[in-house]
Amino acid sequence: MVENHQELEHRLKLRTIRLSDYDDIKEIMNMVYAKVGGAWTKKELTNLLKVFPEGQICIEDRGKLVAAALSIIVDYSVFGDQHTYDQITNYGKFDTHDSEGDTLYGTDVFVHPDYRGMRLGRRLYDTRKELCENLNLRAIIAGGRIPGYANYHKKLTPKQYIEKVRKKEIYDPVLSFQLANEFHVRKVMTRYMPDDKASKAYATLLEWINVYYEEEEKAFGRRKSLVRAGLVQWQMRRVRSVEDMLQQVEFFVDTVSSYNADFIMFPEFFNAPLMALFNEVNAPDAVRLLSDFTERIRDEMLNMAVSYNINIICGSMPMYSDGELYNVCYLARRDGTMDMQYKLHITPDEFSFWGMQGGDQLSVFETDAGRIGILICYDVEFPELSRILAEQNMDILFVPFWTDTKNAYLRVRRCAQARAIENECYVAITGSVGNLPRVENMDIQYSQSAVFSPSDFSFPHDAVVAEATPNTETTLIVDLDLDLLKKLRTQGSVRNLQQRRLDLYSVKWKLMRK
Repeated sequence: MVENHQELEHRLKLRTIRLSDYDDIKEIMNMVYAKVGGAWTKKELTNLLKVFPEGQICIEDRGKLVAAALSIIVDYSVFGDQHTYDQITNYGKFDTHDSEGDTLYGTDVFVHPDYRGMRLGRRLYDTRKELCENLNLRAIIAGGRIPGYANYHKKLTPKQYIEKVRKKEIYDPVLSFQLANEFHVRKVMTRYMPDDKASKAYATLLEWINVYYEEEEKAFGRRKSLVRAGLVQWQMRRVRSVEDMLQQVEFFVDTVSSYNADFIMFPEFFNAPLMALFNEVNAPDAVRLLSDFTERIRDEMLNMAVSYNINIICGSMPMYSDGELYNVCYLARRDGTMDMQYKLHITPDEFSFWGMQGGDQLSVFETDAGRIGILICYDVEFPELSRILAEQNMDILFVPFWTDTKNAYLRVRRCAQARAIENECYVAITGSVGNLPRVENMDIQYSQSAVFSPSDFSFPHDAVVAEATPNTETTLIVDLDLDLLKKLRTQGSVRNLQQRRLDLYSVKWKLMRK
């Protein structure tokens, strides 16, 4: 009994097609395409295997081919959206294959009728996608038959039919499968296969975009896929001078950069220990005197960014300009350029103790390691800001914060976690620890630095990439895979950005820059 059962089991194997498979291919194609021309000839299969052998894939069961997918590479601009099946294949010559092209064109997918329901087509499509990614091609294009349309052509236009299939009101044996495999309908084609009576000579032009595609000329300076970030959980301690402060900063920059990190982030108001030098004056005056050091610290950190080859998110520091006091974070890039982000939402304490004002600019910053956003502490608790950044393709959101108590910290943490999920990005947070007895309004600190991810299968099960020990001076160094974000946005279990109801609501930035 056991031996008989084992003999009945399938032995499926995925591989490339050989010319010796022709008889099996002919058998299946003549069944599947009986009404639209039947099988390719052996000579035509020979042509295909000669120009692009790695693009012809199949599944065998105990040595017999039972499913296959055929494809070529084309320069899609040569054909455009108005082509026909015969033009793409050049009537079986397949001399249209262009190894320097940008598109994988799927000419055929077929499964033996006895093997339908085993999801062999999905296996073939997944392999095609992998091939497209490995060859760094822009997309997969295919002309898709709509054989179910013959039953509806008198009451539905092709467009109406496709929409009903998309909504699952109608099942089409080809189009329903294509849509389930993450293809989208680019347009409706006429006369694609004139003999296809079941489709009434119509076809869908289907496209799957390779989110990993990179322009070849970007071999140098190409966008990084794996980014390393270091977070400094900063100990507030007494310093005698700005030189003491900068020595501490440089220690961490040196340490983190030695791990070949792309970013290092310091906390909000990391330079607050310098306020102890002005303990004899009131809090509003002390923070304005502290701002006198900001320009020097900023410039020194920019020099460190260049010297240590690391992008520095410079925590935040007070800036006093034209009689207004702001809280700003500088981005010091390792190429010697600099940008800044104002804190937009000022806490009640910052206003009442210091008279601080909120800024009015929000930006996504280009770096050599991805597009980043910066929100200072309280700002991350306002979801509109990170959504605006996400709409500009932000990869990583950096949040330098300062919190005095655990409940204040948890507000920042929980909101940062929500921002990572709803905006499909990484969010890194870091704060300061320790006490400053001689600094009013900055006397106690609570922090646990962390990096959060979206919540899906490719990410940590709890959506926490890493976290530091609470209330201890330390660094947290993590690797962030930006390619996972690209895949999530098009293939995730849920797609928070893609599936927004923009017909019902939107988030807009009102203030235009002068």
